[in-house]
Amino acid sequence: MYMFSICSLSFFSLFFSSTLLFILGIYYLLFDYSIFVEWELFNLNGCMVVMTLILDWMSLVFMSFVMYISSLVIYCSEDYMSGESNMSRFIMIVLMFILSVGFLMMSPNLIGILLGWDGLGLVSYCLVIYYQNVKSYSAGMLTALSNRIGDVAILISIAWMLNFGSWNYIYYYDFISDSFEMKLITVLIILAAMTKSAQIPFSSWLPAAMAAPTPVSALVHYSTLVTAGVYLLIRFSPMLELYNFGCYLLLIGCMTMFMAGLRANFEFDFKKIIALSTLSQLGLMMSILAMGYPKLAFFHLLTNALVKALLFMCAGSMIHNLKDSQDIRFMGSIVNFMPLTSVCLNVSSLSLCGIPFLAGFYSKDLILEMVCLSWINCLVFFLYFISTGLTASYSFRLFYYSMSGDNNFYSSFSFNDSGYYISFGMFSLLFVAVFGGSFLSWLIFPIPYMISLPYYLSFLTIFTVVLGGYLGYLISNMNFSSVLFSLSYLPFVSFCGSMWFMPFLSTKFISYLPLSYGYLSSKSFDYGWGETFGGQGIYSLFVYLIDYIQGWYDSNFKIYLLTFIFWMLFYLYCFL
Repeated sequence: MYMFSICSLSFFSLFFSSTLLFILGIYYLLFDYSIFVEWELFNLNGCMVVMTLILDWMSLVFMSFVMYISSLVIYCSEDYMSGESNMSRFIMIVLMFILSVGFLMMSPNLIGILLGWDGLGLVSYCLVIYYQNVKSYSAGMLTALSNRIGDVAILISIAWMLNFGSWNYIYYYDFISDSFEMKLITVLIILAAMTKSAQIPFSSWLPAAMAAPTPVSALVHYSTLVTAGVYLLIRFSPMLELYNFGCYLLLIGCMTMFMAGLRANFEFDFKKIIALSTLSQLGLMMSILAMGYPKLAFFHLLTNALVKALLFMCAGSMIHNLKDSQDIRFMGSIVNFMPLTSVCLNVSSLSLCGIPFLAGFYSKDLILEMVCLSWINCLVFFLYFISTGLTASYSFRLFYYSMSGDNNFYSSFSFNDSGYYISFGMFSLLFVAVFGGSFLSWLIFPIPYMISLPYYLSFLTIFTVVLGGYLGYLISNMNFSSVLFSLSYLPFVSFCGSMWFMPFLSTKFISYLPLSYGYLSSKSFDYGWGETFGGQGIYSLFVYLIDYIQGWYDSNFKIYLLTFIFWMLFYLYCFL
């Protein structure tokens, strides 16, 4: 009864808070209104330490989305984690996560941002290691240590910003064009955003964080946590444009998008496919932000959060029914057993691909049309469109393995699509995944973009999606009896199927030399010469001397008496 009450109470509280914040956000957006709240905590050498909040349409709308997805995730956890003995602890950690996101979203102050940023890192670590085993621990350490790089970058930027007399970066947008400090701070903020949003070379932690419970994955890692880096860069976008750092970020974002799309076509773990899909969309957000379209990046961030939350909700339902099996090769003809879940999964996949009039279409199609309209080189242009094709490819591959053919799970097993809590959560997200994109596009862009393109560029997006879907069908439909693709193209499959060796480069490659050197130095110094000339060596020397002298005394009583006489004479000479 207690478990039910804490889930329901959290759901209703978050849902009503989300509705209120969304209405406020729409009001602030329509009237171009924002509130800046500042509360001075103490004064340090003329530098005020203040608690600052900014309530504008961007922070309010994003926060309402976070709370809406969180409320449904907590509600679904009632069903998905029904056997969990520490349910209240799980709910408390999720609520701490929402509080950290609030600090991050609503603070124009670097110290407030650091509080939220570190809170996200800590809560993320607690959730990744929630199921306590070696795999979860390794994934948690990789997640935490990757994100510590970003935390340190923000700490250094706080120290540098002390020179300006305040940590409210929002004050300095227009006055610092020639400031070296601000240029350095912008570089550090970009580094922090790259670690949190898992851009190359920090991409390996995102698929590893799959060790967390599936409802958490829907909320923490794929709809809100990883977008924190993009959100921070949207706030810093004037500095990004001012110092021309966009070209580097554009290349990194496009490479991340391409690498993740390629990797997802070789993956069989259901949750990891969705994780890599998220990584691909993060690369898309980063690259369009680097091209100078922060509003467009924010729009895609919102639509992608809705689609990914629905996709993960469906994944959670299917994995729950498959008794925690995440391998898509065990699935097949799920549509016959779980029709509602299948409909939601396919709608979210189609929305992700950019099929017209679903939520993902409005942002993705607009982004690709702006790419066609912008002054960019051929490499970036082809990376954008090939990555879009790869998105359609892995989405169709996922559909092929899970929906078509015969069921490959145990023959004596029955599926169940009648879980009330999960079905309610999926249906609630299905509604916004279909209509959310058009609604948001009318609100955020009340005056439509005028995009004039030749017909072959206008149809390039839909052509790429169809071609990518066909490629996914070809990849999935290869006969096992023919020459094995994996063995024929082993170097290519090894390179693409391991995220360009990034998990190895992030772990063994970095740690092997220091750990080997540490082992050798420990063996040679701490346990070798250090012990010989230190405690053990001195102890052995004294034991040897004591034994030697004792043996000398024992073997000759005359020497013992002479020694006693010498000691007495020495004492009399010195003290009398």
